[in-house]
Amino acid sequence: MNGVNANKINFAAAVGLFLAGFELCGAPASAAPAADKAFTVGNYPVEAQAKNAVAAKEKAHAEGQQAAFRSLLKRIVPVTAYNRMDRIKSANAGDFIDGVAVRSERNSSTEYIAALDFSFQADTVRNLLRREGVPFIDEQAPKSILIPLVRETSGAADGAQPASGGSEFRAASAPWNEAWRGLDLDNALTPLKIEPLLPAVPPDVIKTLLSGGPGAMNDLADQYKSENILVAVAEIDRATKRLHVTLAGDDAVGPLLWRRDYRLTDNDVSYAMELAAVVTLGVLEGRWKAAKSEAFGGVEAFAGPGAEVTLEVEFSSLAEWNELRRQIVDTPGVDDVQIGAVSARSAEVTLRYPGGGQPLANTLARQGINLRSEGERWLLRASFQ
Repeated sequence: MNGVNANKINFAAAVGLFLAGFELCGAPASAAPAADKAFTVGNYPVEAQAKNAVAAKEKAHAEGQQAAFRSLLKRIVPVTAYNRMDRIKSANAGDFIDGVAVRSERNSSTEYIAALDFSFQADTVRNLLRREGVPFIDEQAPKSILIPLVRETSGAADGAQPASGGSEFRAASAPWNEAWRGLDLDNALTPLKIEPLLPAVPPDVIKTLLSGGPGAMNDLADQYKSENILVAVAEIDRATKRLHVTLAGDDAVGPLLWRRDYRLTDNDVSYAMELAAVVTLGVLEGRWKAAKSEAFGGVEAFAGPGAEVTLEVEFSSLAEWNELRRQIVDTPGVDDVQIGAVSARSAEVTLRYPGGGQPLANTLARQGINLRSEGERWLLRASFQ
């Protein structure tokens, strides 16, 4: 991909502009189930001023949860459906908040500054999006390892630390490493684990990887014991006042080699690296959403009345059948439920659900119900059976 310049703009605006064009593809917060982690927006910065400290804190929390809710929607809604979010722009984030946790905070008599984790009620948000016909992908990708590196250039003051073997690539410290660690990598739609460059990695492996040569991923997989490994290389070019960023490796979608340039406005390297990390994470999330949408028949499969799904429900008693039927009918997004033949141990059910059988299986799994494909039909039973 050809590099493009990144002007120095507000980060929220930067993310919105990027995602609009690159769909590549308080109380303590409640402990969300693993399947709902994407509905927590962590380490979110808030700041407000008011006539006193209490009012400043209340204002920061209120404005912060509304902004965090918008970030959540951008996280899970495909970029191609962003225009549909106009239907829910008046939604009050307070109606969906599940809890707030404080990571850090400081205040004066009139000012409050903090980093907060906002957890939202997953099923309530899903229900809102389905009701308004807004498609979304909330399934997290398998976690990938990310190795931040800096490529040496003449006269670069980038806080690099020498790596072994005399390589031109150096393990990143501040500010490139900090830019990544400041993001909400655990709750992202494409979660990442930051790892250093291991001394045992041969010096030419990274260079081979960035050139698209074969074998490099095998070497990294052997060292890191993982198949999903990404290298994020930052190169400061002070002569042209540009930051060159290259992302290479394999994520949960597949092989990836992506490059972009950012302008060093006022020689502010830290800002450019922070922006680059935000945008790069957006690329990974965009790839994942595009891949999942395509697997389920495109974005439109997640909107509208939903796809028809035919189920065979297995149970061991009338009480269990009644409970399974209740859970199916009460599942947000399930519509047009039709009960067919019912025997002593099974029942035929047809219904509609956004995306069809597999998204429904993911949702029911969170309720302890197992739904698996059996050719053209789906077999449903309680998970403990």
